Amino acid sequence: MHGSEGKDDAHSTPPADPRSKLFPRVMASLAIFGLMVGMMIGRLTTPDPSVLQQVEVIDGGLAVWFNNEPKLHGEIVDGTLALLFQAEGKAQKGQLKLNGKDVNWRTRLSDGGLLLTVLAARPLQGEWAGQAVDDRWRLEIRLREQ
Repeated sequence: MHGSEGKDDAHSTPPADPRSKLFPRVMASLAIFGLMVGMMIGRLTTPDPSVLQQVEVIDGGLAVWFNNEPKLHGEIVDGTLALLFQAEGKAQKGQLKLNGKDVNWRTRLSDGGLLLTVLAARPLQGEWAGQAVDDRWRLEIRLREQ
């Protein structure tokens, strides 16, 4: 073995690769382009996040306004009404009168979303129903004593 020239393919030098060196670059470019187009389509089809706009006191309860319908989970735990929204919003608190007695409410951010808690000195029962009103979502919460 006096050199690495390939006289009869008996040497340890590998044969030259006949494929173009541009092929891997073209494939990588197509993959990146496809990823970017997919991300743009995903952003266009993702709905806007729900945002708490306002909480207003109505006769016998609360009206909670959102920019669109949030996912909702509600429970009555030991006479306290707790509603968990998959939404964003700021912490608020307030008070309303139910049969001449005070009822406190507050919103706060939690791990699962936005938590609305309604609490009074006596156990409460509540019902809630939502509807679309003027391109917004209104959740009406009706309270009564237990």
